[in-house]
Amino acid sequence: PLQVGAELYGHAGMESDLEIVQLMLETLALAGIQNVCVDFGHVGIFRGLAQQAGFDPTQEAMVFEVLQRKANAALDELLDDWKVNGAVREMLATLPRLNGNESVIDRAREVLAGAGPDVLQAVDYLEDMSQQLRTFFPGLSMNFDLGELRGYHYQTGVVFAAFVPGYGREVARGGRYDEIGKVFGRARPATGFSADVKVL
Repeated sequence: PLQVGAELYGHAGMESDLEIVQLMLETLALAGIQNVCVDFGHVGIFRGLAQQAGFDPTQEAMVFEVLQRKANAALDELLDDWKVNGAVREMLATLPRLNGNESVIDRAREVLAGAGPDVLQAVDYLEDMSQQLRTFFPGLSMNFDLGELRGYHYQTGVVFAAFVPGYGREVARGGRYDEIGKVFGRARPATGFSADVKVL
């Protein structure tokens, strides 16, 4: 692959995430790519629910895998086997179905009402970000998938990918990864996007 993209280091606020998404969209426009739909998720939603359910790392990895496959029956089976009950079970079981247009945010607030503050803040973050993007790109098509865990082991916040009709995979992707550099002794906030030049 020949990759093109941008990374913004040192700022943890929404402004930098917005700047990166705008830059991605402008890059696609300059490449002549039309009718872009941006798909948004937030890894903090699943991470918070997994913590609330008391999953150990092995259980978290197993649920992550079935969520990636959108395997609802397999998810129900795992939750039954582990005797996950009550509100947290309902929230986890519903997560793969929380996808669609902006109305998903309102549904998420109802379904995830019993979640911890980190989960609810992540939902608010997605809504605020989409509203601000609308001021710059009024006609932008947006989709929300709260069970999307693209880059889960690397990303720490919002994740996004750009799709176009007639092409079966993303044309660009990105998100926030605030732990970058931690293994080298210097963790700092970071957000970015990338695209394959050949695909563009």
